Amino acid sequence: MNGPPLARYEATLQGLARKDRLRRLAPRSGLDFSSNDYLGLASCGRLGNAVAAAIARGTPVGATGSRLLRGNAPEHEELEADAAAFFGAERALFFGGGYIANFALLTALPQKGDLLVLDELAHASMHEGARAGRAEFVPVVHNDADALEDAIRRWRASGGMGRIWIAVESLYSMDGDRAPLESLIALADRNEAFIVVDEAHATGIWGPDGRGLAAAFKGRDNIVALHTCGKALGASGALVTGPRTLCDYLVNRSRPFIYATAPSPLMAVAAREALAVLVDEPMRRVDLHERVAFAGRQFAERCGVRASGTQIQPVVIGDVRRTMAVAAELQAHGFDIRGIRPPTVPEGTSRLRISLTLNVDEAATSAMMDALVDALAETRRMAT
Repeated sequence: MNGPPLARYEATLQGLARKDRLRRLAPRSGLDFSSNDYLGLASCGRLGNAVAAAIARGTPVGATGSRLLRGNAPEHEELEADAAAFFGAERALFFGGGYIANFALLTALPQKGDLLVLDELAHASMHEGARAGRAEFVPVVHNDADALEDAIRRWRASGGMGRIWIAVESLYSMDGDRAPLESLIALADRNEAFIVVDEAHATGIWGPDGRGLAAAFKGRDNIVALHTCGKALGASGALVTGPRTLCDYLVNRSRPFIYATAPSPLMAVAAREALAVLVDEPMRRVDLHERVAFAGRQFAERCGVRASGTQIQPVVIGDVRRTMAVAAELQAHGFDIRGIRPPTVPEGTSRLRISLTLNVDEAATSAMMDALVDALAETRRMAT
């Protein structure tokens, strides 16, 4: 007998609770130090007005089908044309989200007989795509170009004859650190490899006009980039940019693209307007960069926390229970800061992930940062 039908699921949930790893949905509350809406575009009037105007002229809410059927709306194609021009690529494809876009890329493009080498801290969607794909894959030490090259050499020495694929983030979502893109792209060139760069947390913020950290390498035929629309762009969905041939291949061979209902045309309108905002309102990036610099100094001088230099500032505590206790105390002080636990981060590295956005009023930023750093220093002391 298998027992009650829900027993094994209840046992799993109870086990998570014993380890302080049980996750629950919680309402938004407190000052925004946790979202990915870095430039405050999710509530930007320009995006809302663009969507309202689209509805007024008859743009449907739903796409009605996959892109290869009746779901290919003019708004999708307009966004893709603008995105290709903005990011300096031959073509762009619009997906429903960053997770499915990464999964689509890595299950379709690397072929049987190829090797996919990916950073061990790359997004979960990259690892899921690697496991589900046809290529052999190897995770390597984070941000270590030498380890990556060693993995390629070992594979070649063992008889591997296919194409090499490298998959990384340009700015990592939990550590806030940057990939050594120049070294990695040089490595890709030496090995006639393709490189997939997930720009999810760089798009809109870093690079000229927010084009991302890989913008200096735009237009190359061995680079595919992913730009999510649901973070700094304030909408939802994701844009894959790269050589026309590879994008055409995805249209013909990527099952998540072929068989999924297309994203809402209204989200294409919002994302397209967000790209225009990046060009028209550069002060948003300037303001955010100033806040990053200010916060970095505060964390380093008053909390002994090494500044990441980006809008993502981790505070590694280590123990799960202490991490969640510190997060709860900060939330009680009015700061929406969340604790991040395994399996999202490696064992022993539970942390606070402090996200800097423009959603905190500029005039009060200094005072609130003072209060946040004071509260953080005190709660960390009490938790030790």
